[in-house]
Formats: sequence, C-alpha cells, structure tokens
Amino acid sequence: MTLPEKAFDTLHMGRSSIDLYSLDVGAAFADITKFAAYVGGSPTNISVGGRRLGLNTVVLTALGEDPVGDFIHRFLVAEGVVTDFVPRKPGHRTSAVVLGIEPPDRFPLVYYRDNCADIELTIDDVLAAPVPQCRVFQFAGTNLCREPSRSATLFAAEWARQCGVEVVMDIDFRPDQWHDPRAFGVVVRSALRLVDIVLGTQDELNAAMLTDPAVVERTTSVSDTKVKGDVEQSIATLLGLGPRAVLEKRGEQGARVHLARGQDTPEVIEAPGYPVEIANILGAGDAFAAGFLHGHLQGWGWRKAARLGNACGAIVVTQHGCANFMPHLDEVMAFATARGGLD
Repeated sequence: MTLPEKAFDTLHMGRSSIDLYSLDVGAAFADITKFAAYVGGSPTNISVGGRRLGLNTVVLTALGEDPVGDFIHRFLVAEGVVTDFVPRKPGHRTSAVVLGIEPPDRFPLVYYRDNCADIELTIDDVLAAPVPQCRVFQFAGTNLCREPSRSATLFAAEWARQCGVEVVMDIDFRPDQWHDPRAFGVVVRSALRLVDIVLGTQDELNAAMLTDPAVVERTTSVSDTKVKGDVEQSIATLLGLGPRAVLEKRGEQGARVHLARGQDTPEVIEAPGYPVEIANILGAGDAFAAGFLHGHLQGWGWRKAARLGNACGAIVVTQHGCANFMPHLDEVMAFATARGGLD
C-alpha cells in the first residue's frame, strides 16, 4: 500500500512524562539512591524515534505550566519533533514516571499521573492539530483511560479515517491507569473499527480481549503484568473487529505480522529478532514502533518494516532509557547489516 504524500509523516497522540531511571542498576527499588532524568511517554518516544530515523514527526500531547513541561518541550524541539500543537494546561501537572532496573527481567515502575496535563487533551486541541496533513495518525491505548482524552482520541481517529490518514494504535496496556482491567478491553474494542494497524505484546493483545479480571496477574511492576489467554484467538477476534493488520511484539523472538484476509485464519508473516544482552526492556516497544513506521512509510513491506522495528528495539534494550537512546538510521542499519541484514 502506498500512502499519499502529506506535509508530515506521522502524528503521535498521547502521554508524555519525565522519566527518572535508576542509576543503581540491579538494586532493589527501595535501595535506589540516584536517578537519571529522561523524556518518556509512549507516543512521545515514538515521535523521537521516528524523527531520528528521518521521518517528519508531530507530537500531540499536553504539558503543565511547570518546569517539567519545559524540560520535555526543550528536548523535543532539540530533536526536531514538531511541537507547535502541544498545549499547556494551567492547573495540571506534567506527569512523571520513576523506574527501577533489575536485569534481566525486573523493571519496576511507578506512574505519577494524578491531575496530569496530557489526559486533558480535548477535541479542540485535536482540531488545532494537522491531522489531515499526516500520512499516519498513531495513538496509545492509555489515551482512552479517562476523559477528555478518550473522546479527543476517538475524534482524532475518526477524523483521520475520513481524511484518508492511516490509523495505528499501540495497545499500551497499563493496568494501574484503569479502574477495572475489563474497562480497558471494552474501550479498546470500541476503538478498533477506526484502526488500520494494531501494535501489541502478547499480554496486551490478550488484554484487549479481556472480560475476566482474574486472568490479570499483577505484580508491583506494571512492566511485569501478565495476562493469561489464547493469543492466537485474541488476534483473530481483534482482526474481525476492523484492523487489517496486527503486529505481535515478541521480544527477542522478534515480531509476527497477522494480516486479515477475509478468512478465519489470518496470514502470518514472521519477522525474526536480533538477540542481544538486555540492560533495560523499557522503551523497546516504542523503538519497534518507530522502526516499523519508518519502514512502512518507505513501502518496504510488512516483514522488512517489522525487521527494522526489531533492530531498533534490540538497540534500545541495551541502553539505559527510552527517548534519549532511540537510534539514528545509520546506526540501526549498521547494526542490522552486521547481523545478516533486514531481509
């Protein structure tokens, strides 16, 4: 599929934050003594990752009238992300995340999103943004957890579809942002009629079909949350609700692209990963999304675009943080070439 030429490549809507990453790698959360400050938030990370790969990216988030908002805005401007449509929200704070790093498989994190600015995005904020001038509109599932962000995001997706803009949803399941995990599934399913491409881990894909909260295994870490279920059935059901493709993120195993073909069993395209030594998994999914979108907008085809996403994710898991460590195109191409290429 060839997408039309537009003023911008991608527009990313959703949360933004200051991320405080533990510098005491391996220490239990209670024993952390120092942190490094980075920029985070799924759509924010993807906008930076896409920009570093050469895309002309726009971010639609909201910031408080506070120094944390200044910190995020300055970083995005320096990266070349278009921030002209990012409102400040008086009386609301820019959000924050505090993260521990206990490799290889524990990365506890705590969100501070009470009264946060980005959940205050409105339909008027969307109308002020260049949705029709973008080739892709991408949003995160967390946008849908509260009003007015929920209706604003759905409005943006509707508008994008009306204008021939491709709509991409990153499921982004954060159970502590929802009053009931079943509500997440209900709202995500209601949005799927507006979505062309879905990105998610196996746990997130199961969460999108969630009707029984007992299958959610919560821990003290959002990143450790597990959702039991038959992922193949979840994907088949999801595809039946409207999207034409689901990208199943599978960590070091890479990704699978599931394509709706008007039949009970979707076509599956395997995109192998690039095994590396893991330092920190947080942000890998956003790096994957940036890489995939870059390849997709170049018309590379599903497998090669997903392979680029895998390479971007593999680079980021060897790093300390998210947005600040997204790879540039020459870096990721050299990384992939040294490991057999993208094909």
